[in-house]
Amino acid sequence: MAPWALLRPGVLVRTGHTVLTWGITLVLFLHDTDTLSVPGPTRCPRSDDRLEPLSPLILGPARPFPGIDSQDSEDQLDEGLASRPALWPLAAQVQAPQPQPHSPPLASPALRQWEEQGELLVPLTFLLLVLGSLLLYLAVSLMDPGYVNVLPQPQEEAKEEQTAMVPQAIPLRRCRYCMVLQPLRARHCRECRRCVRRYDHHCPWMENCVGERNHPVFVAYLALQLVVLLWGLYLAWSGLRFFRPWGLWLRSSGLLFATFLLLSLFSLVASLLLASHLYLVASNTTTWEFISSHRIAYLRQRPGNPFDRGLTRNLAHFFCGWPSGSWETLWAEDEEGSSQDV
Repeated sequence: MAPWALLRPGVLVRTGHTVLTWGITLVLFLHDTDTLSVPGPTRCPRSDDRLEPLSPLILGPARPFPGIDSQDSEDQLDEGLASRPALWPLAAQVQAPQPQPHSPPLASPALRQWEEQGELLVPLTFLLLVLGSLLLYLAVSLMDPGYVNVLPQPQEEAKEEQTAMVPQAIPLRRCRYCMVLQPLRARHCRECRRCVRRYDHHCPWMENCVGERNHPVFVAYLALQLVVLLWGLYLAWSGLRFFRPWGLWLRSSGLLFATFLLLSLFSLVASLLLASHLYLVASNTTTWEFISSHRIAYLRQRPGNPFDRGLTRNLAHFFCGWPSGSWETLWAEDEEGSSQDV
């Protein structure tokens, strides 16, 4: 393999996705907010401050005089201190408040806390979900989306495929780019330079088409990826603590905050994609058909979707391949049903 083959868009995109996935996972596992200390303000004693009773190490324990309460005893002790100026510097040294370091609140993501407590079941579960989402991503990205066979077909098979169960008003057509006979719902992808059965869209993040063969895996990937993203979003938020000064906070939690923002963006995109594809699957339509129904010949003549067979049958056919049958058959059945209604 030539070295420049490693710089192909597909290789770069898949490598970037893998590196980004494990990089975010490492941040969630290993990030720990450092305890940075900065000296707090020191308050110097003023001349009008009231001196508190000195430590017993200096003046001995304060004993109340007979018949005098403790408050009067403290007043007498202060008066005695005032009569001995030589003890004033020592008293100021003892009573002067010491500068206390200002420590930002220590925080770690929940995964780090579980690791430190020896509870490994939850971290391992999270790792397995991350690994599962990555494997599904690679499966969708590398598998055949349902390319139409480009090998020349026998003439009798081509004529049979063109005429079987398809009204002559909507004949199958040949692709003007790769010159193959396109089945119903197929479309040519200019990025892949192939015709794809039940074409949905070309995904740049996958660097592959989403079609008849990998569309169910794509939906499963979106669902699992959304679970991982939302869990990671919670883990990142659990490790964030906001405090001042902001420069100190940025040095200690900036990486985790950037991870939180990135996970928020990815979660929003994955949620929208999953919701839209579940709607399309439930109605047995594709992204291409939903957006460009006015440009597609087999949809322009119908007021509704000719492939919709109800929610249950649509989901069963999409995920399980049942009931089986070609799209041409479904289209012809819908045509016959429409004719009988008229």
